[in-house]
Amino acid sequence: MNYRKLGKTNFNVSEIALGTWQVGGGWGQTFDHQTASRIIHTALDSGVNFIDTADVYDAGLSEAAVGKAIRERSERIYVATKCGRQIQPHVHEAYTPEILRKFVEASLKNMALDTIDLIQLHCPPTPVYKRAEIFGLFDRLKEEGKIQHLGVSVETVEEAEMALEFPNVSTVQIIFNMFRLKPSEKFFAIAQNSNCGIIVRVPLASGLLTGKLHPSSSFPENDHRTFNRQGEAFDKGETFSGVPFELGLEAAEELKLLVGNQASLAAFALRWVLMFPEVSTVIPGASKPAQVQENIAAAELPALKPYQMDAVKAIYEKYIKKEIHHLW
Repeated sequence: MNYRKLGKTNFNVSEIALGTWQVGGGWGQTFDHQTASRIIHTALDSGVNFIDTADVYDAGLSEAAVGKAIRERSERIYVATKCGRQIQPHVHEAYTPEILRKFVEASLKNMALDTIDLIQLHCPPTPVYKRAEIFGLFDRLKEEGKIQHLGVSVETVEEAEMALEFPNVSTVQIIFNMFRLKPSEKFFAIAQNSNCGIIVRVPLASGLLTGKLHPSSSFPENDHRTFNRQGEAFDKGETFSGVPFELGLEAAEELKLLVGNQASLAAFALRWVLMFPEVSTVIPGASKPAQVQENIAAAELPALKPYQMDAVKAIYEKYIKKEIHHLW
């Protein structure tokens, strides 16, 4: 496993980490504590030292599973969680320092931790990024020892740039993959100049970049790939990166031809993300231990060649750019 510095935190984190949206459940499945434990420990046994979770993943069960696993280990594991998405309706007027403090304290209790290494605002409404009293809360929580660092999880490049106006923002979590190139055009350089860590989420575009989906693929009724394709529940960019499903399948088929038999499309997609030195870590999810091992193995692939990087960009411009580039 290789490790990279996570911005101002100065944490050296595994370049392949673990996202826990669907650990033990989450995407249409009932939460299974044993599965969650096996997934997390498989990651830790393989050198992963950074885990990303959130208070809303499986109504707190993901956080609890992460906390339990951390307490069962002796090595240093960095834990990132998120707050804010419990606010319903999810409008900026409902964001207050008081409610966010309660969320942070609830996460500490849920994970049975003394401090949270990285707390992230969980894709708040855009106006929140202009509210100094919200960001100021986390300075106080840091002084109290309840958190170590603040980050933000964003939907758009514009929000990411707004967040960096606050000097206490140490990391930005953003969607970046072969179907979402925009962050690399400008924001990566801005983040690097600000010593901001970049956490990449949705690296496989909700499964489109595994190459395993097909036109007749179906998903459980309570899987976001069924109910959120048009943003019915939350930002549609979180589902298939906002790419229309059939179009994404076309583009994925062309990418599979580019990859050939040298690797799986999923491994190629993860290795592609790591080609960007500004990226601190990428947090693919897993619903079983074997997927964790497959994700981690991607880091061992040889560096992509210039013609491959150019070909990925050409496929993006052919199929994807006109659909989503202007949106996020």
